[in-house]
Amino acid sequence: MHAQEPATHQIALLVQGHPEIEQALRRLLEPRGWEIAPVRDNSSALEQVKVRNFDLIVTGERTSGAEDVALLRRMRRVHPHTRMIIVTDESTPSDVIDSMKEQAFSYFAKPFSMEHFEEIVGIAIAGPCWDDGIEVGSATPDWINLHVRCDARTADRLLQFLREVSDLPEKEGHAAGFAFREILLNAMEHGGKFDPEQYVEISYVRTRKMVTCRIKDPGQGFSLAELKHSAIANPASDPLRHAMVREEQGLRPGGYGVLLARNLVDELLYNEQGNEVLLVKYLEPPRPWVGSPQSL
Repeated sequence: MHAQEPATHQIALLVQGHPEIEQALRRLLEPRGWEIAPVRDNSSALEQVKVRNFDLIVTGERTSGAEDVALLRRMRRVHPHTRMIIVTDESTPSDVIDSMKEQAFSYFAKPFSMEHFEEIVGIAIAGPCWDDGIEVGSATPDWINLHVRCDARTADRLLQFLREVSDLPEKEGHAAGFAFREILLNAMEHGGKFDPEQYVEISYVRTRKMVTCRIKDPGQGFSLAELKHSAIANPASDPLRHAMVREEQGLRPGGYGVLLARNLVDELLYNEQGNEVLLVKYLEPPRPWVGSPQSL
């Protein structure tokens, strides 16, 4: 008779800051049997990490992004695969890039969507999951080259990092983010077969007038004319034809990604082989200030 193995005890370390973050973590983690260990600051967090291994670490808003990246760097020396979500009130695009280089799990700068925060926490605790999968080749706030694992959860993590780096106006940011996610998932699914051993190449460039994203998948490519399972190939007389094709091929419902992306960005171009896509979103110029000399 074998002794029963003890249940795995999972624990999250929380640097206290905003009550809303703590409430969200307790709501998500405690019903799943997680313990939450609160500490007052980064120094206390580092001392705890030296004596105990944590499954998840969430920083507090009182410290800057740069300070939290420094904490992550020091924690890596003790536990190389510490899974950290950075939450901060003070951030720059360079801080976000540094967090990616240090393989932070995710990054949130105030103000941010609590819905997005809870989604990322859900990914972090779902397992099996990685704190890597996003490899930074070279990066400045305006030009970033990445290799990204062909995994849907990694795609969602990447999108959060890019939200923080780009800092686009809400309208353009929402449109570009949605289009980017659809094309990225399409590349991971059809080019990379969602194989975690395969990677997608991504280049992000922002100028004063536009944002471009280049996505290259590891597949052999295809022609848009061959995408009968995609809504973009439907004839005007039969807008739902692709749904029947997907059912016949045993594919999940959907197929609207490329069509939606094309309508949300200003340019969507495929290379001849069909395994490389360029998305372009033009930015509206800032409106000139209008006022009278008396208002100065």
